[in-house]
Amino acid sequence: MITRAATALVFLLISTPAWAAEATSVPEGSHFTLFGLGVLGVIVGRRAALSAQRRQRARDAKTK
Repeated sequence: MITRAATALVFLLISTPAWAAEATSVPEGSHFTLFGLGVLGVIVGRRAALSAQRRQRARDAKTK
């Protein structure tokens, strides 16, 4: 039991496994792309919130 746990811990701590030595590296996303997507999400969310407020005000005005 302890031997298996120690072996698993050794394999988890190895930075580059032997079977991944010849694998194709996948580039990470660009920081600017991620930042742009975040800004776009904020803009879309804000516009949706403003639109919902306008619809609510229109409904409230009709019921008065």
